[in-house]
Amino acid sequence: MSQSAGEEREPPRPRGEDRTLRALGLAGVPREEPLLYPGPWPRESGLLDGDRLLPLDRPVHEDGNGEGRVPVLAIGSNASPGQLRHKMAEFGIDSPIPMVRTRVTGLDIGVSAHVSRMGYVSASPVSAPGVVRELFVLWLDAEQLAVIDASEGVPMASGNFDRVWLPAPDVRVEPADGDGTVLRGAYAYVNRHGVLHDGTGAPRRHPGDQRVLITELLQGSARLRELFGVTPEEFCARARVDRRLCARGTRLFAEEKRVTASGLERYVRSGRTGEPLPRTQPPPTAPMP
Repeated sequence: MSQSAGEEREPPRPRGEDRTLRALGLAGVPREEPLLYPGPWPRESGLLDGDRLLPLDRPVHEDGNGEGRVPVLAIGSNASPGQLRHKMAEFGIDSPIPMVRTRVTGLDIGVSAHVSRMGYVSASPVSAPGVVRELFVLWLDAEQLAVIDASEGVPMASGNFDRVWLPAPDVRVEPADGDGTVLRGAYAYVNRHGVLHDGTGAPRRHPGDQRVLITELLQGSARLRELFGVTPEEFCARARVDRRLCARGTRLFAEEKRVTASGLERYVRSGRTGEPLPRTQPPPTAPMP
């Protein structure tokens, strides 16, 4: 899903090179093609500016600089520029978004215990003390944050995620291209349904390949095959046209005792001090997750 620690970095691109998402191989939109989930991630930090991913001048965009931006960890498709652009375009928002490649200690990428009406089974963060992953931090202004909140169902009673603040040192968030600065924390989206386990009770790691994940889930449950078919293509097609079927699949995960806690539930509470921004209001005609 992302560049692993120690992996050789892509060489710098020459000045004037085409920086459009299509040219960079980052234009895929999992909301339109669910088997693409989580979508292609960049290999370096960048500034998402409309249809382009430009070089980024600095890795930290703290609130103190007057921009009013807050850090949000991208666990799944929010790290895909094509998906991110698609979400913003629904509301005519074209303001640039800094995307910072970041070394995160204390989190891993699990599998959401719900079936998205977008046709895929998404990723969710799980507590993983000592585990180091390279993820992206999005530095979002209030308007952009409201859109992402809405896309994750945060303002909705029936939504799938809560946005929570993960403070340091519980979770260490360090921009990979920075000067060693460690953020005082970052937001993340925690699944309200929990996450799927690996058969031993431990959270299952998302493989980063939707076709592989759905194939494994279907093979492990005859009842899931009855609902969604026997192939990933059937699964995605049925889920995208039937919200009730998605809800039934979500319940089935729990009924078959395939669900465990993410370990991040303790951060899900309102009125906590130290949060950079209050909860946002959904934008008009906010899309249901």
